[in-house]
Amino acid sequence: VGSQPVSSIAAREGRGFVNTGTGCSLRGFAIGLLGCVVVGAGFQYSSMVLGAGSFSGWHFTIGANIMLFLMALFVNPVLGLVRRSWMLTPAELTQIYVMRIVGSAVTVSGFVSPLLPQITSLAYYASPENNWGELVLPHAPDWAIPSKDAELLRDFYEGRSDGAVPWGLWLSPLLHWLPLILSLHVAMISIVVILRKQWVDHERLVYPMMQLPIAMIQDDDSPERPGLIKPLFKNWLFWAGFALPFIIGMHNGLARYFPLDPIYVSGDYFYIFRESVRVRIGISFMMIGFAYFIRRDVTLGLCFFFALYVCYQIVSTIQGGGKFDPIISPWSKYGPSSFAFQGLGAFVALVGVGLWNARHHLLRVARRTIGFGTEDDSGEIMSYRFAAIAAVCSLSYMSLWMWQVGLPIWIAPLFILIAFIIYLGITRVVAEGGVPWFFPPIIASDAIVGGVGTRALEPSGIVAFGFTYAWASDLIILVMASAANGLKVIDETVKRRRRLLFWSMIAGLIVTLCSGIGMMLDVSYEHGGFNTSHYFKDQGFYPWEDAAGRMGTNTEPNLAYWGHTVLGALVMALLMFARQRFVWWPFHPIGFPVSFAMGKMFVSVLIAWMIKSAAIGYGGPRLFRRLRPLFLGLIMGDWMPSGVIAFIEIFRGDA
Repeated sequence: VGSQPVSSIAAREGRGFVNTGTGCSLRGFAIGLLGCVVVGAGFQYSSMVLGAGSFSGWHFTIGANIMLFLMALFVNPVLGLVRRSWMLTPAELTQIYVMRIVGSAVTVSGFVSPLLPQITSLAYYASPENNWGELVLPHAPDWAIPSKDAELLRDFYEGRSDGAVPWGLWLSPLLHWLPLILSLHVAMISIVVILRKQWVDHERLVYPMMQLPIAMIQDDDSPERPGLIKPLFKNWLFWAGFALPFIIGMHNGLARYFPLDPIYVSGDYFYIFRESVRVRIGISFMMIGFAYFIRRDVTLGLCFFFALYVCYQIVSTIQGGGKFDPIISPWSKYGPSSFAFQGLGAFVALVGVGLWNARHHLLRVARRTIGFGTEDDSGEIMSYRFAAIAAVCSLSYMSLWMWQVGLPIWIAPLFILIAFIIYLGITRVVAEGGVPWFFPPIIASDAIVGGVGTRALEPSGIVAFGFTYAWASDLIILVMASAANGLKVIDETVKRRRRLLFWSMIAGLIVTLCSGIGMMLDVSYEHGGFNTSHYFKDQGFYPWEDAAGRMGTNTEPNLAYWGHTVLGALVMALLMFARQRFVWWPFHPIGFPVSFAMGKMFVSVLIAWMIKSAAIGYGGPRLFRRLRPLFLGLIMGDWMPSGVIAFIEIFRGDA
């Protein structure tokens, strides 16, 4: 056996040899598409009918990780027992997993659930009291919404006796939205492909959220004949870490059916300084697991800047509190409006300095794109030339789409630029900081409304921003972040046929969108969307409530907001300069733009920092590595009860 090539060994399917392919395959593509149907339709059904929570909310894509866990621990070994050549290779598992995490970013919280209610609520909720019919509805293009007649949309919100979906009503607007959706996500994937080598090879970002998937996919040191069980699952430390959060999670989940007292490890909010500032004291096992893999200067920065943010809130309270601009949407009111624009400046500096640090790599990419460079892009999922052209074309189309929907032509590209600065900043925070519960301090439309003023937008532009809320407001999960995470897993596990992965991602996105939209329409017309999801209520009418409020204003460019943006950028730039120039500087600047979102994670991050510091201090890197499975188990044990409870709901037949 030792004298024969691996390929000839793998070809002997009938003699118990394992498939040792290191590249993507059509089999992985097909299984990935089936998984995307589950992600699209299954997660949508779980959220709307079972009430089991969202398996695709936030950046850690819990549902896709549970599916990988089940496949690696149960499905793949069973296939191996039947015939070893049927086992999925690490490359195929990666292909399937990446398709699922990218698909997860467009279903439920990502895109599908917000989109349909938001493009219908304008007509459905229009009334003499809110005056939407006179102020807003006339400026909405007919092609962007199913109908301007509330009666035609009533069944979507209240249910239909026969449950039939009137596809003729929906086909035209969905076909107009599909090119925008694909352009948005192609641009996101293309940009992270261009930056992958800089982040992974040159800067060596950790990607804390991907440490568990990589460990579940990787085989042992005998690739020519790996065992049925992955090495991670043979480690008792993994199951020791898994046990505690799993038992607590199952206990709390079963409290829905039995008279059990829940165990509230996540804690609660405590109010300080005359109950004007709140701090959450509790732990998240998942966050402890993630934070163990974050660089210690990053965790220290996250904790330090959160403490500064609490002090900022106290000082702001003493001074009478910050001002909330009424024309700013709820998505940018996590703090005073001045703080939101300072956060925007921090994002601009984070992305700008990052691109400056990557200038040599980007120059090589540019030269390769125009045919004069020798930068090797054979290891990417798409060539640099294709990625650059795809990004430029996609961003251009998005600008044109926004112009057609009503945004002034000179503001459309500015909006797209700000939106992608925010997207790229979020992706950097996820890849380097491992922060799972995170949203930006401000959204792109509010940055323009506050900075440029409503007069420059005109009524059609104000309404046009309403059509961006589905994909540029509630940014709790993002395709760009999922794609960047996926590229890290690909780099570790896939050695050949990487170009197939780009088309796998795109196909997975389309299948997830179609299945998710189909399920949402089916459930809504059967049960009444108003009875199944909060997106039909508050979040459904946010865009048009904001639009109607802005219609009654006539604001000019706000120089104070631009000043706060510059201030935030300068502070962030100085913090990044201090980190790069002074070895003794202990606080990573990435904690500054995410400080306001650290409330529920602060204690867990601090615990992980202390444990990691003690492990390295007393046992060195060797002890740190030995403890890795324990913290991977904490993450998986925190996730798994959600999947078990969802299965219980399905088999109970409550739907």
